[in-house]
Amino acid sequence: MSVRRLAKEQPESFTFNAASEKEIAFWLAKYPEARKASAVIPLLWIVQKQEGWVCEPALRAVAERLEMPYIRVYEVVTFYTMFNLAPVGEHLIQVCGTTPCMLRGSDELIKVCKSRIGEAGAISADGKFTWVEVECMGACANAPMFQLANKDGDHYVEDLDAAKLEQVLDDLAAGKSIKYGPQSDRVASEAHGTTVLTDPSLYDGSRAKPIKLPNTGESEAAAPAAKPAPAVKPVSKTKPKPAPKTKAAPAAAAPAAEKAPKTLKKAKGQPDDLKRLSGVGPKLEQTLNELGFFHFAQIAEWGPEEIAWVDSRLKFKGRIEREGWVAQAKALAEGK
Repeated sequence: MSVRRLAKEQPESFTFNAASEKEIAFWLAKYPEARKASAVIPLLWIVQKQEGWVCEPALRAVAERLEMPYIRVYEVVTFYTMFNLAPVGEHLIQVCGTTPCMLRGSDELIKVCKSRIGEAGAISADGKFTWVEVECMGACANAPMFQLANKDGDHYVEDLDAAKLEQVLDDLAAGKSIKYGPQSDRVASEAHGTTVLTDPSLYDGSRAKPIKLPNTGESEAAAPAAKPAPAVKPVSKTKPKPAPKTKAAPAAAAPAAEKAPKTLKKAKGQPDDLKRLSGVGPKLEQTLNELGFFHFAQIAEWGPEEIAWVDSRLKFKGRIEREGWVAQAKALAEGK
């Protein structure tokens, strides 16, 4: 990893302009007040868009605005290579030198930059250019390429060679607009220079061989053969055998009859802790109390009809028999 340090010469102060203040308000609105330090990267980027680079006084301004330690802001700005720690020219040329671009001639682009601008990171004599080498920009299909950063934004310039880069630099130096994206005749990353499948005879049918049609003496151009119709079986004159009788599916069991169990308006003395029954929590205990059940002895007397009555009034049906409440209640009523 390269060592990144702040420039030796720094301005005395830094102030956000009105446009930057609007951007800052937009980003701070995305985070809670206690988490506004999360906006450190957007604010540093706003600084760079305003000044072209990030100066040391700007780091202090960002730290103060976000109420975070200065060293935390310093760590972020020196870690991410997208931040310029020194002044740059009017046009920043970021040449990709990763393997795909290198194989396609990025070395030639770097030679042009060195001869026209100077060493990496330096500002050209006319103040218009700075160039740096960067890692993959994600445009491998359009290699070699560079990203151009200036007052108009950040744009890719692709499908380059030394001569095309020279022309781009000439146009920028003269204040002319340039074409962004591929510097070839293709659009985006579509294939270019291809000559396959362009012969009309490949798809107009002229290459199709004639075939003889079945049961005729005529010929016709090849066409997909139709599938023969399925053979039709002769109708039998004998009476068909009756289909075997199938046993009717057993009728679904009728729901158990319900019978209201004995309930109480209030507990006899101290109510039992019904939460000792498996699957009974505070909410379910409250429901049982509201239905009139306060003691294990009451539940121990439930039969199938009483269980069906209570079960139909519970939110989760089937729990009484599944958890074995009646057997548990009998044991608990007996002090076991």
